[in-house]
Amino acid sequence: MADAIRKEPRMGASIIRLFFHDCFVQGCDASILLDNAPGLVSEKDAVSNKNSARGFEVIDAIKAQVEKACRATVSCADILALAARDSVSLLGGSNWTVPLGRRDSTTANQTEANNLPSPFENLTSLVSKFAAKGLTAQELTVLSGAHTVGFSVCFAFRTRVWTPEPNINISFAIQRRKICPASGGDTNLAPLTTPNTNRFGNQYFNNLMVGRALLHSDQELFKGGAGPTDAIVRRYGKDKGAFARDFAAAMVRMGNIGLKTGNQGEIRLDCRKVN
Repeated sequence: MADAIRKEPRMGASIIRLFFHDCFVQGCDASILLDNAPGLVSEKDAVSNKNSARGFEVIDAIKAQVEKACRATVSCADILALAARDSVSLLGGSNWTVPLGRRDSTTANQTEANNLPSPFENLTSLVSKFAAKGLTAQELTVLSGAHTVGFSVCFAFRTRVWTPEPNINISFAIQRRKICPASGGDTNLAPLTTPNTNRFGNQYFNNLMVGRALLHSDQELFKGGAGPTDAIVRRYGKDKGAFARDFAAAMVRMGNIGLKTGNQGEIRLDCRKVN
């Protein structure tokens, strides 16, 4: 991961996002890594993943090295979980012990992938989707702090900056319009958190408190003082250590969603296809 991030600084954030999108669809089982095949419709073509999910080649490279050292022993699901942890740590965030022993799925679920949390959703919907995976509103908030690094495509924030919501900083909206025109430029990129340092800290939460969230779904976490997650945002904005600790704990919890162990699933030899 260190080599991948050194070559392309965005890659750390991309791997963290890939892990999240994997865990929220039939559990943390590396189903997102599967390509289309007869009888299998890839999650890579789902709305939330197509042309935005990245890092597959990085996982392939890690898997190839692992297979040379120890064949058919370490699952793609465990590799992805470890790569996400290492990405956070390498970008200056917390470190934690990753529970291992996941098995890889032999199926994918594009329908479920099409229902991943989106940047256009309100807080009620986000809380509901996280609750369906056994995660709390507090864990939703702290895991969203991963947006302290990474970028978003224009398509995901155009409406927020061109039809300004009451809780957006207007000067911030005007700045982002330069990157994201009213039409066209759908794949233009803007950092999720400003200033963009590509370091894993708590600036994301401070941005929320002054209306500088890039995505509608992020700003939903802070509603000006009376929202159900506002106090959590304030806490993490003031206490970087609390964010680091709670983020690590939430990543472990998310990494345990829908685990396949023992005789469930398999250990793929190639992360892109079933054995």
